[in-house]
Amino acid sequence: MERNIKWTHNGVGIIEKEKTAGAAASAFLAETEVERIAAFHASVPGYEKTPLAELPELAQKLGVGRLFVKDESKRFGLNAFKGLGGVYAVSKVICEKLGIPMGSFAEICTEENKEKIQDMVFITATDGNHGKGVAWAAKKFGCKAYVYMPKGTVECRAQAIRDIGAEEVLVTDCFYDDTVRMADERARKNGWTLVQDTAWEGYMDIPTYIVQGYSTLAKEAAQQLEEAGVSAPDVLFLQAGVGAFAGGVLGYFANHYGEKLPKTVIAEPDTVACIFESARVNDGKPHPSTGNCETVMAGLNCAEPCLVTYPTLRDFPAAYTACPDFVTEQGMAALGLPRGGDPVVVSGESGAVGVGLLCEIMKNEELAELRAHLGLNESAAILCISTEGNTDPAHYEEVMEKYRNQE
Repeated sequence: MERNIKWTHNGVGIIEKEKTAGAAASAFLAETEVERIAAFHASVPGYEKTPLAELPELAQKLGVGRLFVKDESKRFGLNAFKGLGGVYAVSKVICEKLGIPMGSFAEICTEENKEKIQDMVFITATDGNHGKGVAWAAKKFGCKAYVYMPKGTVECRAQAIRDIGAEEVLVTDCFYDDTVRMADERARKNGWTLVQDTAWEGYMDIPTYIVQGYSTLAKEAAQQLEEAGVSAPDVLFLQAGVGAFAGGVLGYFANHYGEKLPKTVIAEPDTVACIFESARVNDGKPHPSTGNCETVMAGLNCAEPCLVTYPTLRDFPAAYTACPDFVTEQGMAALGLPRGGDPVVVSGESGAVGVGLLCEIMKNEELAELRAHLGLNESAAILCISTEGNTDPAHYEEVMEKYRNQE
């Protein structure tokens, strides 16, 4: 049945739904699996839980109960969460090549093992953060990494990957999804290993490892919320590109919280919203975006859904949204220019859209029905995840200056 799609006067698209009856949570994100994955991450040098910031002043201003933001800019010194997926996937691939069980990082990264794999080459396509995570992981094992980036990539994001130690960083003349195909073709031609955070028929295992890697941040968040007196958040905002991150976090929470699963909102750029488009078509199958792929949310600029996580994103969310760029920019400002005693959270274009969308929902009377559907009120506890810091410092400062001048 066709779903009711609403667009506000300023271009925010909304699809509301209920959890699919009988939906099954992903077994590869079951509690016992995630405990094992989190234990591996804890063994990686430099691992620390990222902060869970509470923003009481912003919560009061918006008219909600408690607002928490998980700050992934602190992850492994990479300014984004993607190292979790990169290091877990690379380690799994190495263990498979060596025929050894998956153990701690130290057990895998021995000098003897590094000598055996020194000729391994990893390749990936990225909007920025994923490629940095893969290059960082490959370097830890003494392997090479080649990174392809789509056209429109800002130079600072490419340079950040070069600084990590990638063998080559190539900005193509294609958008993200065709850049993925280029990387896959080169991997096949040269006998390299493609480490990609999206999936298609015939390429599912490595994306599954990456999605599993992301679950560690969800497990951390659940523990941190419990410590803050929140047994389960009421509403969860998750941003999506291909949907690997959103599906990984939501898949773990579906297993962890069960019937107490928070009402989940998926946020995408309005110009490249493949999960939103799939929900609009509503035939149970993934569909590509029909937009023009122009957005400041570079990390979400992906037009084709990840098959590994699509079932989770089809069945469990309470709403899908397509957001113009102003939505994430107001989120960046709300986090970066806090009032009162709230902590500063430096959040980039792909990290702040959840908070920006919450701000828009709470102030825009056209979205009153969505507020009611989600239960966004003075008693609601809300979780957002800032997936990156200021990965484009120049644009970040432009946004901060713009909002400073509006005060």
